[in-house]
Amino acid sequence: MFPKQVQIASEEEADPNPLADLPEQYHEFAKVFGKRFKALPPHREYDIAIDLLPDAKLSPGPIYSMTDSESKALKQHINKELATGKICPSTSSAGTPVMFVKKADSSLRLVVDYQKLNDVTHKNVYPLPRQDDLMSKLRHTKLFTKLDLCWGYNNIRIKEGDEWKTAFRTKYGLFEYLVMPFGLTNAPAAFQHFMNNQFRDLIDVTVVIYLDNILIFSENPKDHPAHVREVLSRLMKNQLFCKLSKCHFHVTTVDYLGIVISPAGFSMDQKKIEAIMLWPQPKTVKQVQAFLGFVNYLCQFIPNFSSVAQPLHNLTKKESPWSWGNPEEEAFQELKSLVTRALVLAHSNPNLPYYLKTDALG
Repeated sequence: MFPKQVQIASEEEADPNPLADLPEQYHEFAKVFGKRFKALPPHREYDIAIDLLPDAKLSPGPIYSMTDSESKALKQHINKELATGKICPSTSSAGTPVMFVKKADSSLRLVVDYQKLNDVTHKNVYPLPRQDDLMSKLRHTKLFTKLDLCWGYNNIRIKEGDEWKTAFRTKYGLFEYLVMPFGLTNAPAAFQHFMNNQFRDLIDVTVVIYLDNILIFSENPKDHPAHVREVLSRLMKNQLFCKLSKCHFHVTTVDYLGIVISPAGFSMDQKKIEAIMLWPQPKTVKQVQAFLGFVNYLCQFIPNFSSVAQPLHNLTKKESPWSWGNPEEEAFQELKSLVTRALVLAHSNPNLPYYLKTDALG
């Protein structure tokens, strides 16, 4: 029998000296940043339920072959998750396969392939915030504090009785999750719902939240400490913890969701620009889709994005055969070039007149 409360420790989650970089006026909230060991999150009304469609059945998936290095990484991952209490041995009749994918730095990332489970799961349509809507709330801001939650989705428990549905099969046994893992179709919706309800009265007033990314903003710098204290108080009350090294206090310029917000306006994160400049020529439709998905996130900074990208969009149509010629190469290179010349989008001022310029289709 596994204990209901276990301790969690990991280098990713622990700040060895929670007071080192924490402004003195927030020292009373040090426990929000200094959790080296942590109990499993409590069961709440926001536990994620995995509701299956009528007549849906879950069957065990295959066990994929792995290299020696992958097997070693898999065993380490399982032992770590067992020690933290995030997973436990399972007797489930289901069993999702697992595999490794290489990250950009060539390290391995374990993926639990919940595709078949997701296909028969009733979808939660709770919305995520729109990026443009989030940014519009920040145009008069003078001071920011950015907080980054530890453990992400793992802050939410699986609803009691549904844990068996998360089971995954490995050469080292069958295991199931006690906390919400990455990969579940409803995980983003469930997490956003949870966060919105903790800060509902503050959202768009002093806080914007996208999943585990919290940005506190103030038009009057004198009000900012009180705004920060209120958020930290709620985090502590709800047993939510932050990674101090990823938090920024009382800054006038901040990177939020890949967009740099400053007194001058909005601009691209330099790391995003570098990633696009180093992007290799796509060789498949999926690679084209990946590139377009990345640059589309920043399309507001790219003049005439739709028309420039049209040859690449044409490649993604079902009826279009694969053909990478001059039009596609020119579009690919032009998008890269436009990214390097991206403009700063000035903060809008509703008190000034606006001039709308349209084309024949406008």
